[in-house]
Amino acid sequence: MTLIQAIILAIVEGLTEFLPVSSTGHMIIASWLMKVPNGDFTKFFTVGIQFGTILSVVVLYFKRFFQTLDFYFKLFVGFIPAVVFGVLFSHQIDALLESVLTVGIMLLVGGVIFILLDNWFKASENNPDKEIKYNNAFVIGLFQCIAMIPGVSRSASTIIGGLTQKLNRKQAAEFSFFLAVPTMFAATAKKMYDFYKDGGINLSGEEWKLFGIGNLVGFIVAIIAIRAFIGYLTKHGFKVFGWYRIVVGAVIIIFYFLGYNLQLI
Repeated sequence: MTLIQAIILAIVEGLTEFLPVSSTGHMIIASWLMKVPNGDFTKFFTVGIQFGTILSVVVLYFKRFFQTLDFYFKLFVGFIPAVVFGVLFSHQIDALLESVLTVGIMLLVGGVIFILLDNWFKASENNPDKEIKYNNAFVIGLFQCIAMIPGVSRSASTIIGGLTQKLNRKQAAEFSFFLAVPTMFAATAKKMYDFYKDGGINLSGEEWKLFGIGNLVGFIVAIIAIRAFIGYLTKHGFKVFGWYRIVVGAVIIIFYFLGYNLQLI
């Protein structure tokens, strides 16, 4: 992997991780277009740079993360379903993670849903921020489990979950970001542990440099993306993300059936 490839992948990760557009789908397209080698370091890199994007949420919402213990308990309650589903259906999830076609289909289906979303939840559009109770956090956590299907997008599923609990767009998106911190940290840490358990990966000095740069770039870009997303979402809603998902999903599906070697990395 070259420095330019590492920076572009980190930019893609930072831009798409917290937007409802599926970071997985974009990483597939970006890595294919740049012909990034699908080796051990590439897998290690694409997993590890998520630490940078996770940190962006903590930094951006620094004051919000130092609230009462109740805040953390609610995040824990929202996190529980992902742990349970991840343990119970790990083999099925691993099988789905091998399917590029699943990513394309889920992007397309999710796009249609996002086009309709503003009309479905129009009544809660101008709701003031409400107290998120434990049952609300748990339901949003259940929606997060849907994102275990690659291409669904974790942020998309949790934002929709928040809207079903009568949160306004901004509050639903922000709680999605907060819930991402324990969920993504646990998932990323597990994958990194799996690397270690399987014999580890010996990185060269150059590869450690790329890894560090990737985390830094992902961190900075994710902060910019979150700020822009919240501003746009509050004013304009979800439709543009729906149409965008349909286009990206269609591209992946077409390339798949044309026989191009698209791969999950």
